[in-house]
Amino acid sequence: MSGRVAGKVAFITGAARGQGRSHAIRLAEEGADIIALDIAGTIDSVERFYPSATEEDFAETVREVESRGRKIVARTADVRDFDAVAAVVQEGIAQFGRIDTVVANAGIFLFGEPTHLVAESDWDDVLDINLKGVWHTCKAVTPQLVEQGNGSIIITSSSAGIKGTPNVAPYTASKHAVVGLMRTLALELGPHGIRVNTVHPTGVATDMILNESCFRLFLPDEEHPTKEQAAPVFATTNAIPVPWVEPIDISNAVLFLASDEARYVTGTELKVDAGYTTR
Repeated sequence: MSGRVAGKVAFITGAARGQGRSHAIRLAEEGADIIALDIAGTIDSVERFYPSATEEDFAETVREVESRGRKIVARTADVRDFDAVAAVVQEGIAQFGRIDTVVANAGIFLFGEPTHLVAESDWDDVLDINLKGVWHTCKAVTPQLVEQGNGSIIITSSSAGIKGTPNVAPYTASKHAVVGLMRTLALELGPHGIRVNTVHPTGVATDMILNESCFRLFLPDEEHPTKEQAAPVFATTNAIPVPWVEPIDISNAVLFLASDEARYVTGTELKVDAGYTTR
């Protein structure tokens, strides 16, 4: 089957690399044009753990989409700034005339402290990007989707949006919170023909987890834990004994929710977690 989203337009946040880039490529492969947003710049709190996305990362997403023969509007903006998000949405609509799929994917992952030791600034950064940024994304696109009378909003949550995760309180709280937002939007927007769902990955092989700081969460006695050392430990967390899934595994779930195959799927938590949440 091909052309599963042919003629559609997808708005994707956090599109410079990782899952966001993968979603843009996969949807483009199936016929969608892309409106892409990313901060593509330094977030100080993130830099303690892994490098922030860059403008060159974002440019690579553009190249990848265009190489699939699709059009892309790519703009730098911070999801914490509603006016900036809304401006990108309006520019995309001006270019393409509509938005069919929204992938609220932008997020950060800070970790390693028990809840009572989390810094106020870290808490604020995670909740402002992972929760408020998702709200801003949904808020900016809703008038267009309501006017059209259709659309699919897909919010990136996490396996940490279903079960607790020690020493990852801000991220876990944010990913639980977007599920509540999804459920509310599904009820509010359903009468307008708009579907809203969350996707819940286990660990995904991106820069967000493939870094020494994250490996040390699982190997605290190792000064410089490696990917090879961490993989067997990560694998013990999943029912299917793989350490992590690939971005394409999440993109295929996003593609399903974006397609007409999922025309009556709404209010759903779609797990792509290798059984992490069953353990």
